[in-house]
Amino acid sequence: MMRKIERGDVKDILEYEKDRSNFRRHIIDMKKGRRIDVGRYLGFVFENRDTVLFQIEEMIRAERIVQEERIAEEIAVYNALIPGSDELSATMLIQITEPKRIKPVLESFIGVDSGECVWLAFGEERVYGRFEEGHSNESRISAVHYVTFPFTEQQARHFRSGEDVLFLCVEHGDYQHQALVKPEVRHSLIQDLEALDDPMRGRST
Repeated sequence: MMRKIERGDVKDILEYEKDRSNFRRHIIDMKKGRRIDVGRYLGFVFENRDTVLFQIEEMIRAERIVQEERIAEEIAVYNALIPGSDELSATMLIQITEPKRIKPVLESFIGVDSGECVWLAFGEERVYGRFEEGHSNESRISAVHYVTFPFTEQQARHFRSGEDVLFLCVEHGDYQHQALVKPEVRHSLIQDLEALDDPMRGRST
């Protein structure tokens, strides 16, 4: 199980400023190897401790948060993005570059975060995404969503074996696409499933 972020993992603003350039470069490089685009409009970035820690420290820096209570709140909010045992976690982005297309494209994705519209496929296995609630309703939808892929023990073992080709699939109305997950990306995701509750595991800069 991937260890959650604790207060001792989070640097104070001044200390973080000294390290930010290197850590930011590390996260940018990491995310390139953890990103999967499915069709024209959807991008998935798989999260781990480093990506979540980066989001916490960037939020604290941007909002100039120094109160311990508020820092604890940020940690609690973002810790939800760290996958639990036999889980993968991702941020799903609805990406629209044409301003005139923003409203109609977003509306076309209403409901994508319910049911069984998003899944990982390998061999005969399907691991369906479970979306965090509160990012949509019947008339509107956010451009950013958080999704967890919970594996059974058998699925996790199969996934770790790397025996079958892996796809990330989306089927929602007319938007029906699948993306082949490159071996290097899958290797990174396998490491997520194998992450141990190791106090020495964390930021690598």
